[in-house]
Amino acid sequence: MPHLSIDFQRLKQDIVDLSSIGRRENQGLYRMAFSAADIQARQWLQQRIEDAGLQLYVDGAANIHARLGWDGERPSVMTGSHLDTVPGAGHLDGALGVLTGLECLRCMQEQQIALRFPLESVAFTDEEGRFGDMIGSQAICGQLTPESLHSARDLAGVRLIDAMAEYGLDAMDALHAQRRPDSLHAFIELHIEQGPVLDRQQLHIGIVDAIAGLFKWQARFIGEANHAGTTPMTMRRDAFQAVAELSGEIPRILEENGSIRSVATIGRVELSPGAANVVPGRAEFSLEVRDTDPLVLEALANAFRRAMSAIARRRDLMFEFEVLGELTPRKCDPGIVDTVASLCREMGINSTHMHSGAAHDTQIMSTITRAGMIFVPSKDGRSHSASEWTAWEDIELGANVLLNTLNRLAGA
Repeated sequence: MPHLSIDFQRLKQDIVDLSSIGRRENQGLYRMAFSAADIQARQWLQQRIEDAGLQLYVDGAANIHARLGWDGERPSVMTGSHLDTVPGAGHLDGALGVLTGLECLRCMQEQQIALRFPLESVAFTDEEGRFGDMIGSQAICGQLTPESLHSARDLAGVRLIDAMAEYGLDAMDALHAQRRPDSLHAFIELHIEQGPVLDRQQLHIGIVDAIAGLFKWQARFIGEANHAGTTPMTMRRDAFQAVAELSGEIPRILEENGSIRSVATIGRVELSPGAANVVPGRAEFSLEVRDTDPLVLEALANAFRRAMSAIARRRDLMFEFEVLGELTPRKCDPGIVDTVASLCREMGINSTHMHSGAAHDTQIMSTITRAGMIFVPSKDGRSHSASEWTAWEDIELGANVLLNTLNRLAGA
């Protein structure tokens, strides 16, 4: 079967044009979900879909769909990602998957490729989690409730229902975006790796076989604040020393209870009273742990609880924690993994099987359909910053792999 090719110059222009929406003086992008820049990007995308002669559909969660060969009867093959960004973001995270999906549908239409299943390219709402965890894909998969929508707020206290209402949208309509599993044949997402593996190994394509899950805790050690000059070291109940000890224990805990894919991070520590001459009586900190195996995650959670308890006991402290979030690891569909791998071999593209340490909409979509991901390299592993970059040659290769994967999955 001959391999299809995208119109790379058209895709490149789309990437350049979209990257100007929400850009500020520091060159970072600020298209947080339901901000003015996000709405502008949505309008731009809808116009591009209509200009291409594709069917435009916006569901109740404000997910934007481009459709080709849609008849409402056959299950569709879906691709896509998201337009929204974190503050100060780069121009490819999420956007690349949306724009390559659109380009693939345009090419399939222009080349009059016969379809066994309809094609959809989707821009999911709020993947970056301004108001929660991947609201758009959760809506499609039926994971939202009236309570979760009413309670969804950003860090500044802005409610999701108010942010959507400002643009004439009803957040409760997201409950009607749910899709039946039999309405989807497959889902696949093209994304930048956001890590250094492909770039350092000089590989062009990553074939994702699993997406890591995580647990996130807000934890604290509680001791006693006291004078830093007059309290002997042997008589201190120093909460920060407990955090430092726990941090030093991370490699051992991962080695004994984790896997080669396990990672753990203490990313934020807040000390109280927070004065240079006072022994910290309270240390509040975040702990985030990721792995691709749910049993490993459970073992790591137990191990960290035991370690915290032992440290607190030795240092005459109290410890406590709350679970801020949990995300279940997901395996990618073996059939899709094999399809992408076969195409890479046929096309002479250097590739490797790998996991994703970051969460993606694919993780949610895999709960109702078979799903997979394709990675392209991130220069120096950088992402979520203005320095995010992927070589144009790698973008073209990734888009062509996606195009031919869609043809294998949906073509006649």
